[in-house]
Amino acid sequence: MTSSSQTLPDVGDGSRLYQQLARRLLADLAGGRYAVGDRLPPERELAIEHDVSRPTVREAIIALEVQGLVEVRVGSGAYVVRIPGADRQTAEAPRFSITAFELMEARLAIEGEAAALAALHARPDELDELDRLVAQIASENLRDGDAYAVDQQFHMLIAQATRNAALVDSVARLWEMRASAPESRLLLAKARAAKVTPVVEEHRVIAQAIRARDPAAARAAMRGHLAAVIDHLLFATEEAAVEEARKAAQSTRARFAPGAD
Repeated sequence: MTSSSQTLPDVGDGSRLYQQLARRLLADLAGGRYAVGDRLPPERELAIEHDVSRPTVREAIIALEVQGLVEVRVGSGAYVVRIPGADRQTAEAPRFSITAFELMEARLAIEGEAAALAALHARPDELDELDRLVAQIASENLRDGDAYAVDQQFHMLIAQATRNAALVDSVARLWEMRASAPESRLLLAKARAAKVTPVVEEHRVIAQAIRARDPAAARAAMRGHLAAVIDHLLFATEEAAVEEARKAAQSTRARFAPGAD
């Protein structure tokens, strides 16, 4: 089929790049470039074709997956499962919710300042509770428990330690969106499947900076942590794919090993 390779235009409507790419891919589906059952080109090829980053491609694919247009199969790629508008009377437009990456950008802006304020206002008992939660995250990671729930408690406690009700409400709302926004929920599920867990040392550094009453260090530690979370999310699906490929290779070697028959 003919390629539609070209740089995405600046449409000037304020939409993010991944949304523009999702619209382009949806148009390709509706226009017959791909049929049900076809595999979309790999992320790397789509990134080159449309002159965007691989994270942008990943967000666009997730947006289409949420709408039931493609299915991402671990270790294999994204496959078309439905053609947009094929079973409807009107043309279908892509629907976008808040992505995990947009949430992380918001958290970088808000929770970094919350950590700085917490360094000024946290009570001694809150400092002790932060240390306890760090230890609990480590424990949950070791036993494959729900470290994410403890992670949320850690971040909410920092928000509460700011003594600013608006910040508490803002951080709580961000965590609610993290769990409810379809695109965010899907990527986080992939991260869990890839065994991506909260990093203990990053949380320990945040707690230490707050205990030291150092707002600048607390802000930097929180922002560094959240930037790392973005990286973890970006590679979550890749890690799962690598693991699936490793298992497949092991199975193949076992089948063809001497004496396997």
